[in-house]
Amino acid sequence: MTGHGSTTNNPASDADVKQLTPKRALDIARGTEGQMEPDVLACLQDAMAEISSKLDTYPDSYIFTKLEFAIFNYCRPRILGDTAQQAVDRFWRTTYATDQ
Repeated sequence: MTGHGSTTNNPASDADVKQLTPKRALDIARGTEGQMEPDVLACLQDAMAEISSKLDTYPDSYIFTKLEFAIFNYCRPRILGDTAQQAVDRFWRTTYATDQ
């Protein structure tokens, strides 16, 4: 069988890909064993490019949304540098500072 969702142990299906959002792509990626479907990978790459652009524009002040942080954290092994670490620190400080 070929097409979306045909990879063994890959939870993506045709319905998943048609409704693909960054959140859904992340959910699929987290549950995928082996190679990720191209549409899922492309969606995550697009989301990561948007997040990176925001971070590049506001390197000292940008605060992730929870979804952005989840995508960023999933993709973080590809990102290096102090700007990335500072953005992670800001997320944790601002997201959970008000929970106490």
